[in-house]
Order: sequence, then C-alpha cells, then structure tokens
Amino acid sequence: MIKEIIVVEGRDDTAAIQRAVRAETIETGGSAINEDILRQIELAQARRGVIVFTDPDHPGERIRKIISARVPGCKHAFLTQEEARRKGDLGVENASPEAIRKALSRVRTELPEGEETYDDVTMADLIAAGLITHPHASERRLELGKRLGIGYANGKQLYKRCRAFRITREEFEAALAYVRGKGL
Repeated sequence: MIKEIIVVEGRDDTAAIQRAVRAETIETGGSAINEDILRQIELAQARRGVIVFTDPDHPGERIRKIISARVPGCKHAFLTQEEARRKGDLGVENASPEAIRKALSRVRTELPEGEETYDDVTMADLIAAGLITHPHASERRLELGKRLGIGYANGKQLYKRCRAFRITREEFEAALAYVRGKGL
C-alpha cells in the first residue's frame, strides 16, 4: 500500500489507480477544485503526504499548480500523453496499470517555495541545449520531460521544474544525451 494519498481529478482516475496499486485517493472534481478539497489535501499532506497525479493536459497542469501553490512540498507523478491516451481521450484513467506503477516509481518531491534555492541547472543551460528559442525546442522539452519523469513543460516551466524537483546536472546531461541521441 502506498503511504501517501494520491490526488487525482475524478472517479475514473481513482479506479485506474486502484487497478494498478493499493492506495487511497482524493478527487478534485476536475478543474472545479474548491476550498474544501484544498483543505483535505492540506490535511493529507500534514498527516501522510500527498502525491499529485493529474492528467498530462492543460487543466491537469492548472490543478497541479493550484495545489502546489497552496500545499507546499507535495510529491508529483507524471504520465506522458502517450501513456495517458486511448481512443483520442487523454487522462490518467486511460493509462495502463504498468504505466501508473512506473509513474509512481518515479515520483519527485517538490522543493517548497521560499526554501533553499536549487541552481544546478540554469536557464543558460536550457538555452544552450536548444530547449528554448530553437526550432525543435518543444519536441526536445517533451522528450527531456519524459526522460526525467517531470512531464512536458514550456521553457520557463521546465526551468522551474528543474529547480523544484532538484534535477541535478548529471540527470540533466544524461537526459539531454538521450534526446540528442534521438536526433532532436
């Protein structure tokens, strides 16, 4: 059984999580996350810890940001869009049990805002790697995010995630070598 409570968007996500692992969930009700749910997440974080596991789309990222801003130090699990897609529908509920277990095995803990800063990977590193202001920057960020297990992000958000999830220079360089090896 997973110790932390997993935050998902809805009932179908809970069912998918429970097919993959033994865990308890809190459902946000999709984009309609409200004050009562946020208080539940705060309590869960204080008592057992929380893993945020939202869909790899814009509404899922919005929910993730709302939770991160309100509840410091959350853990995060990410699925790629390929892992979460079935018949044109995108969401945690579409992922295989194996993909869910893999994402949960790669959970990253977010550095709470205001705590020590983490500057191993710089914005200059992202620019030099062609992850920002490059014709294939978006594709490169997608592959890098998959390799690091931190999901897709635009350039600014990738920098923030590298800091928040304490991505080391070694992790960054290894993932970048993989991306370059794919010809991107």
